[in-house]
Amino acid sequence: MQIIIMKRKITLKDIAKELDVSISTVSKALKNSSEIGFDTREKVQAFAKLYNYKPNNIAVSLQNSRTKHIALFIPEIVHDFFTTVLKGVEEVAHKNGYNVLVCVSNESFEKEVLSMEMFARGGIVDGFIISLSKETQLKEDYNHLIEIENQGMPLVMIDRITDKVISDKVIVDDMRGSYTAISHLINQGRKRIALITTEDYISVGSLRKKGYKKALADHDIELDEHLILTINNIEDSDKAIEKFIRETTFDAVMGVNDVFAVVAMKALQNQGKKIPEDVAIIGFSDGKLLKYAAPTISAVNQHGDEMGKAAAQMLIDRLESDKEAENYKTTVITTTLIEREST
Repeated sequence: MQIIIMKRKITLKDIAKELDVSISTVSKALKNSSEIGFDTREKVQAFAKLYNYKPNNIAVSLQNSRTKHIALFIPEIVHDFFTTVLKGVEEVAHKNGYNVLVCVSNESFEKEVLSMEMFARGGIVDGFIISLSKETQLKEDYNHLIEIENQGMPLVMIDRITDKVISDKVIVDDMRGSYTAISHLINQGRKRIALITTEDYISVGSLRKKGYKKALADHDIELDEHLILTINNIEDSDKAIEKFIRETTFDAVMGVNDVFAVVAMKALQNQGKKIPEDVAIIGFSDGKLLKYAAPTISAVNQHGDEMGKAAAQMLIDRLESDKEAENYKTTVITTTLIEREST
């Protein structure tokens, strides 16, 4: 597991250091206290305005009216991965006396925004853990997340994230996980390796494609774009995958999620292909679908439970701390390749 520290938005301590005054002086100056000289007050207030400093008054009031509820926003429940994330979040939350309220955005930007606003304005929860919806990543509109933070409510992003919002984050090394899986197939002698992936605006799909391409390049295998199938809507993936398999020749395939891997295997078997003799298959996430398939399917395990635990602990640490946060952390969970019968 890797932890990356990122500087958060400007704090009282930052202003005090830059202007060579005490934190107490900055705090009083921002409150326009007559204890602080006029010139110092003007200087502090001008500096704070220039760097968009926002006092954490709301956070203080929230500390005094805790609900002991945290919200977990997930984009869908098709994959077992988010079930394991929820399990991890709940385990840590309950140990610390918190309840978890779950909202499924169904990949909808509007639902994500409206639900977060309702939870925040209604004082229903103390903080948020969120994996972004497809529509949010497509629109690249993250104002609702920034507004949550400006209200003084802690936010932790998990799995599907954006660097455009400065917050605590928990991710896996998707690129490395994909690279390891493709390298494994190459080392088995596979030469024509297909990839079934999502649109590039989905952060995890884009990173897994990058890992796929890098593995091919590092093993001197020329990239064939015809071996990459991009799926936009998972609910309509069956027909697209079946058509792709009918029209494309390959000796291995990786799906960037469990569903793609299982659908691909079924389509290959319907064509009389033997797994793994004719075609090897690897999935991503390692949910129950892969463990109970026939044959069982190898997978890159994201350790969703560990991700959930890490995110919940980050959020609770923020909630329990009486100090103004100065840094944000990104925790990177290491993936594991699970080998089964399909390779």
